[in-house]
Amino acid sequence: MHIRVLGSAAGGGFPQWNCNCSNCAAVRQGDPALTARTQSSIAVSRNGQDWLLVNASPDILAQVRAMPELQPARALRDSGIVAVLLMDAQIDHVTGLLMLRERRTALPLYATPQVLDELNTSLPLVRVLSHYAGVEAHLLSLTEPDFAVPGLEDIRFTVIPLSSNAPPFSPRRDAPLPGDNIGVVIEDIQSGQRLLYAPGLGRMEPAVAQAMATADVVLVDGTCWRNDEMQALGLSDKTAADMGHLAQSGPGGMIEVLAALPKRTRKILIHINNTNPILRSDSPERAALTAAGIEVAWDGMAITLGSSNG
Repeated sequence: MHIRVLGSAAGGGFPQWNCNCSNCAAVRQGDPALTARTQSSIAVSRNGQDWLLVNASPDILAQVRAMPELQPARALRDSGIVAVLLMDAQIDHVTGLLMLRERRTALPLYATPQVLDELNTSLPLVRVLSHYAGVEAHLLSLTEPDFAVPGLEDIRFTVIPLSSNAPPFSPRRDAPLPGDNIGVVIEDIQSGQRLLYAPGLGRMEPAVAQAMATADVVLVDGTCWRNDEMQALGLSDKTAADMGHLAQSGPGGMIEVLAALPKRTRKILIHINNTNPILRSDSPERAALTAAGIEVAWDGMAITLGSSNG
């Protein structure tokens, strides 16, 4: 089973277009300790040719250009993207759907009823796409969480509800319902190896802890180093928790959570905000992660689990 990180940054990417924080300024100036990143998304395949996108970033066109496998050229008009799975309705996870509008057939789209409701009302992308090839909606259930995606045989997907927040444009902002945010366990059925993908994780709960404990790889929320990071820089009045993200440092933070996992577990942070000091490869914060056995995802990062064909 192949997993590819298409984008590793949080909303706005890195550098963010209008941000002059020390990280964004330095990466524009070519600081070798920093690497530009697109907004977070991953792709999953069994055979290396047919791929499921997990979230559709606004940067999808650049991500496709950077990954030739997503454009295998088997026909005059062709794509390796067989379907899209959405973790939430956040702008940085769904607006790439608009860039996939030229398909000849409806795009299979896997999402919870809450997310599809947002994409039909508050942010009506499904309605807009109906004027093109449209989408073929597949509803995800929290009560029957296992599902399969045609074209990705021998891979099992399992929905995990997450405590985070609904998008700012949602009527459920600051009062999210189960299903507004999910993670997914991706399992290679033949080997039994599993990856947990949870880019928006605001609070640890038993289902998440269980999924982490049984995963071979956890690819999880790395948005902020400190809970008050954005406030301390004068960039926002909201904490990481307010935005639906569990900070890395401090009691109960992501570092502490990941430290409790089995030593065999590979631990990787994704969805990294432009303000986060872990973006610098030479920062004390990055050194602390390395000492804790935690990696920082990067655009193009490849992960292989179990036996893969292709």
